[in-house]
Amino acid sequence: MSTLDDISALLQKGRANEVKANVQKALDEGISAKSILEDGLMAGMNIIGGKFKRNEVYVPEVLIAARAMNAGLEPLKPHLASAGVKAKGVVVIGTVKGDLHDIGKNLVKMMMEGAGLEVHDLGVDVATDKFAAAAKEHKADIVCCSALLTTTMTEMKNVVESIKGSGIRDRVRIMVGGAPITDSFCKSIGADIYTADAASAAEAAVAACRQKSA
Repeated sequence: MSTLDDISALLQKGRANEVKANVQKALDEGISAKSILEDGLMAGMNIIGGKFKRNEVYVPEVLIAARAMNAGLEPLKPHLASAGVKAKGVVVIGTVKGDLHDIGKNLVKMMMEGAGLEVHDLGVDVATDKFAAAAKEHKADIVCCSALLTTTMTEMKNVVESIKGSGIRDRVRIMVGGAPITDSFCKSIGADIYTADAASAAEAAVAACRQKSA
């Protein structure tokens, strides 16, 4: 097995320290930072994402793999920056006002980072206008709103309206998700993207950013 295959395999097992050591080994071998990111770290997260979608692994395994990915990114980030490797897109994510649930949001964030996106996490119970403000500040391509409670899902419409009012609606795609959310609800509030799970959310976000830059 090559060092990149080792990185992917170790990441899938969640072995953070070994992933980090193998990333450094790959750098020492002269493998490019871009290749380590895409063919090692992201390749491993893509496999985990696929297994998660097929219910072959569950939330704990995804969290452990994401932690291993973050460990691998530590020694890699300076090399990515100096090589001019840019994120595939910029995402702002948060759980809407009145809702304190964050497991789903955190999973989506990790999957998106694993797919090569730059993610700015606003946390939970996020004030409506904070989504638009953060999207402006970070020049976001996508705004992601999460909700677990049926009582807070209506807050997503307020976020859509706030983004419209801020004058950036034509520049950002709005993604919504969470247990009570459906595609028809997404359409009814004027949002753009709904997905049923974290792995699909990451895929849809990458596709939307690619479409935007085409």
